[in-house]
Amino acid sequence: MAGAKPAAPKKRLTEMSHCAGCAAKLKAGDLATVLGGLKGAASHPRALVGFNTNDDAAVYQVAPGMAVVETVDFFPPLVDDPFQFGAIAAANALSDIWAMGAKPLFALNLVCFPDELPLKTLQKILAGGQSKADEAGIPILGGHSIRDPEPKFGMAVTGVVHPKKVLTNAGAKPGDVLLLTKPVGTGIAATAIKRGLASKQLTRRVTAQMATLNKAAGEVFASGAFKVHALTDVTGFGLLGHLLEMMNGAKTRAAIDLERIPLIAEVPALAEAGVIPGGTKTNLAHVKKQVTFPEGLPEHIQWLLADAQTNGGLLASVPARHALKAIQALEKAGVDAALIGEVQAGRPGIDVIG
Repeated sequence: MAGAKPAAPKKRLTEMSHCAGCAAKLKAGDLATVLGGLKGAASHPRALVGFNTNDDAAVYQVAPGMAVVETVDFFPPLVDDPFQFGAIAAANALSDIWAMGAKPLFALNLVCFPDELPLKTLQKILAGGQSKADEAGIPILGGHSIRDPEPKFGMAVTGVVHPKKVLTNAGAKPGDVLLLTKPVGTGIAATAIKRGLASKQLTRRVTAQMATLNKAAGEVFASGAFKVHALTDVTGFGLLGHLLEMMNGAKTRAAIDLERIPLIAEVPALAEAGVIPGGTKTNLAHVKKQVTFPEGLPEHIQWLLADAQTNGGLLASVPARHALKAIQALEKAGVDAALIGEVQAGRPGIDVIG
C-alpha cells in the first residue's frame, strides 16, 4: 500500500535487558553494607534462618514439626524465547526451596512488563513459568505485575520443611567433600547469546540447563539416606562466591580441584576471548582476598570460577564416608554430580588447586 510505513523491526527480549549472564543482583559487598544495621533472624524467636547467614531462603517455624520456607527471585531476560525465559526464571526461583532441604508448596508470579511488547509475549513468559510449576508439582496461586521499561519475571515460592531437617549453607565440617550437580558457565554463555556470539548448540545446551529443575538433586540431598552438613545453590555470586559463603558460615576452608570442576563446553574459549558479564568480574573482585589461585593461572580461568550463574547446580558438603553413597543416589535420580574438592580446618577461604 502506497505511503504505508514499514513495520518496525521486532525487538529481541535480550535487547531490552541491561544485564546479561547474571541475576542482576546487588554486589555481595553492597548487600553486606545495606543489611548490616538490620536485625534479621535474631529479632524473632521463630525465625530459624534469615539474611544474617546469606542463606538461600528464609525459614520460619509455625509448629513444633513444621517450618515455612520462603524465597523470591526475578530478573530480566537471558534468552530471546519468551517461553524459555519464563521457564528459566521459574526454575531459578524454585531452586532456593530445594537448596534448604525443603518441599515447595505454591508460587506467586512477579511480572514487570513494558507497554511496547505485545501481551502475547507475556502470555508465553507466564506459560513457561507454569510449565516449571507443573513439573515441580505445585500451583501458581496469584502474583503481582507492574509496567516497567525492562521486562522481568520471577516468582515468590513458599515451601515447608521439618525444623530439624533444614539444610543451611553454614554447617560444613573439616573432612567433608564438596559435590556440585551442574556444570559452570551459564553467565558467560548468556552474555555470548546476547552478543550474538553463541553457537546454536551452546544456546540450546545452556538454555536447557538453566531451565532444568534442581528438584531431583534437592530431594536426594533431603532424603536422609546420607548425611548432608551444608547445602546451597550456585547462582548470582558464582561458584567461588557461594562456596565462600559456605566456608565463612562454618569457619572452615575449602580446597577445590580445577580439573574436577565441570564446565559447559565452548565457555572456556568464550572466556578467553573476553566474553565476560560485569557481574562475573564483580564477583571475582569481591572474593579475591579470600581465594588463593595457582601461580600464573590465567585470569579467564579465574572468571570461570566466579561466573555469575542462573539456576546453577546444588553445592553440598557431605562427610567423605558418605560421598560414594551420595553420588550413587544422585546418579540413580538422573543427576550427574562432580566431587570438586574438600573442606579443611583453617582460616575461612578457598584454595584452588590444579
